[in-house]
Amino acid sequence: MASTWGAVTVGPTVPSAYLDNRVPDDASYGLELHVPMAAACRAWLDGRPNRSVVYVSFGSLVTLTTAQMAQLTEGLCGGAMPCFLWVVRASETATLPEGFAERARAQGRGLVVEWSPQLEVLAHPAIGCFLTHCGWNSTTEALGAGVPMVAMPQWSDQTMNAKYIEDVWRVGVRVRANEEDELITKEELQRCLREVMEDDDGEYAHNAASWSRKAKCAMSQGGSSDRNIMEFLAKFGHNK
Repeated sequence: MASTWGAVTVGPTVPSAYLDNRVPDDASYGLELHVPMAAACRAWLDGRPNRSVVYVSFGSLVTLTTAQMAQLTEGLCGGAMPCFLWVVRASETATLPEGFAERARAQGRGLVVEWSPQLEVLAHPAIGCFLTHCGWNSTTEALGAGVPMVAMPQWSDQTMNAKYIEDVWRVGVRVRANEEDELITKEELQRCLREVMEDDDGEYAHNAASWSRKAKCAMSQGGSSDRNIMEFLAKFGHNK
């Protein structure tokens, strides 16, 4: 890209508090589409062992069908599956089975919230896996935090991001839908979550930690992104 049309690559563009800590008080993007239930998420995660929780979020735009939500709820609550923290926007709660959120919390199986402080959640030691739609922000945030992923892309660049997650970066796996009804079954979901959470040879956790180090190195003073942005600014007379 640089040699063909002069692109200057920078990033990941994640707040400094979750990368190099060079910018004081830079702990958020300064904009939230919804009000995050930060205190509830933090308190619930603090009571869980390290790497024991699946974080589930499909971003601000993805809308799953009622049939798909049913498969997810059954998959997340089935058998010996790990605990989960699931973001279900207020506009989507009607697609959950009646009383599901209350039962999951009462049984200690999981916490359902309408929005979460995602950066803080991904950085929490209790998180062992991120079930994600593979939006670019979510993908780079997980890489920066060193969290393995289960990819469930929906459209646009998400399928390409899922390809990188599974086959290039090797930090997770991608769920496969049935050809007949295009649903992700509860069995397929559980298979993928077990593969990533159990991670018998440690490949996903090792690779995720490696990419986290690379992200932090790139944004730190003297790193590739730091050098690129300084060289770009120098063209406009900025020399600091």
